[in-house]
Amino acid sequence: MSMELHLQDDGVWTLTLNAPEKLNALSDDDVAQLHALLQTVSLDAGCRALIITGAGRGFCAGFDLSLAQDAPGSENGEAAAWTRRQEAFANVVTRLRALSVPVIAAINGPANGAGLGLALACDLRLASDQASFNAAFIRVGMSGCDIGVSYLLPRAIGTTHAFELMLTGRMVDAPEAARLGLVSKTCAHDALLDDARQLAQLVASHEGFAVWMTKRGMWANLEASSLQAALELENRTQILTRTTGGLSRAALALKKRSR
Repeated sequence: MSMELHLQDDGVWTLTLNAPEKLNALSDDDVAQLHALLQTVSLDAGCRALIITGAGRGFCAGFDLSLAQDAPGSENGEAAAWTRRQEAFANVVTRLRALSVPVIAAINGPANGAGLGLALACDLRLASDQASFNAAFIRVGMSGCDIGVSYLLPRAIGTTHAFELMLTGRMVDAPEAARLGLVSKTCAHDALLDDARQLAQLVASHEGFAVWMTKRGMWANLEASSLQAALELENRTQILTRTTGGLSRAALALKKRSR
């Protein structure tokens, strides 16, 4: 796959999965390239928000099933080779979570299996009216618990709906995805990237450190053991972000306007 990373002056970058002939299904080489591009994003202070989308009709059809017979390095141990493959795919989720910038999934078409996991790993999700979703692996004799889906999906839509989708593997269209809370918005297919860019620009207009700490705090508090633990993190984060001077500047601007 020739993935494309578009760098733009406003700080809103776009990463496009570019294998439309296979609905952007992921091979081992694709996953390695994705890791490398996300590393580029993480090291460049010029990026303020990242949009992930797919070329052609699909967002990401998940694991490329044409490679299901073998894993690289199987001649030296099949279980070890498949473990390395599984962990490489799964680590995309933690790499996206670790980015200091918000990641927006602009879901232009089917997001199946690992494609669903990729979408869930993003901080925000928009879907075109041609998008669809499913936890595909249950349909090919594998567990539906894959690359973070069993953690992220119930947190997005609740356990009742998550169990149903993961155990049936049925397809969810864009309107249902919005009703379930899987995506925050659906839009016309041709408007998807424009809407995603507008959302990204709105987020990127805020203080970069404040955005980073908000993203980090949200993810951390999804795992908080109690309200008190969440409040402790929030309290320290607020004191830390105060050092950027944003609050003081806002107060000064308000004072000038009130004169």
